Amino acid sequence: MAKYPRYATTVIGAYSVPDWYEALDRLVAVGQLSMRAMADAQYRAGEAAIHDQERAGIDVITGGEMHRRTHNRHSPPNAMLNYFWQKIPAFQGSTRPKGITPRDPDVFHPAATCRDRVGETIDLGLVDEFNMVSGLTDKPVKITMTGPHMLAKVAYDEYYNDLPRMMMDLSKLLRHNFRLLAEAGCKHIQIDEPLFTLSDEQEVDAAVDAINVAIEDLPDDIHVSMHICQGNYAVGKEYDAQIGHRYFDIGRYKADKVCKIECSSCLVEYDMAHNYEGLLGNKQLGVGAVDVQDPKVETGAMVADRIQALRWLAPEQTIVTSSCGFNHLPRQTAMGKLLAMATAKRILGG
Repeated sequence: MAKYPRYATTVIGAYSVPDWYEALDRLVAVGQLSMRAMADAQYRAGEAAIHDQERAGIDVITGGEMHRRTHNRHSPPNAMLNYFWQKIPAFQGSTRPKGITPRDPDVFHPAATCRDRVGETIDLGLVDEFNMVSGLTDKPVKITMTGPHMLAKVAYDEYYNDLPRMMMDLSKLLRHNFRLLAEAGCKHIQIDEPLFTLSDEQEVDAAVDAINVAIEDLPDDIHVSMHICQGNYAVGKEYDAQIGHRYFDIGRYKADKVCKIECSSCLVEYDMAHNYEGLLGNKQLGVGAVDVQDPKVETGAMVADRIQALRWLAPEQTIVTSSCGFNHLPRQTAMGKLLAMATAKRILGG
């Protein structure tokens, strides 16, 4: 698969969600604003996300996933889960709370229920997203997609009663959509899986197999990234704009299993990067040296120092990125962190 130039910069996906999303969502709920008007607001927020990445000098950009949410809470349509579950007929009915971490019983997700087999040829809207973002920039565009493990594990299952089978059917659906992306000209695809650490060994083995099915036979000029993080959730009635927390860092960090995924790169938090020493092979490593769970803006020198501390990591294998998405951060903070990434690239000689 395709490689990036050394010290290339890219974001994880989500960008700063405006405070006014919440107000507009309430107006839609009471019928005082149309969904068409909300979609226009989402489009304009996506334009701003693209503009900020361009202005900062980020190499591979996203549309900020702005159209995937109407607010910044982890309830429908959550950008990673509910947005996609709603497109898959097998996931039916209303959502129910489901705990997602033993670290805190109050941390839950409004989970959909799988009541039928997952079809392989459903359009998840990834090509439409690629075409929309590509029409607004000349930069390389990356499309992000939740992986089969998270899509299956967080859902309630009343059909399969077999997580590996459910993951495999989801992987075939992803494979269909990734091939559509390739046909549309997309060269950059990212798969997000934050639950590997708290899952058992056999479950992650099955997830790795499913992901490899999802990306098999993609053209060699496509860069496929695996984003592996420990969660970026926040809870409470004052949720909006809060910094997230690592709720999934319980258990063995399974870098050895992650590296069995036939991807181009792994994108991870900088303090987890050491787990990949001696395991990468010819893969690249995206070092999340900008910490989205820190409200302070790093300097470019600080970001460069975090990367240079990994003395075993070759420059040609190094990608500069953030630890997770920027959706909880104010736009000014997110922009500052983008600039720090670009500055670090220059310091490092990229």
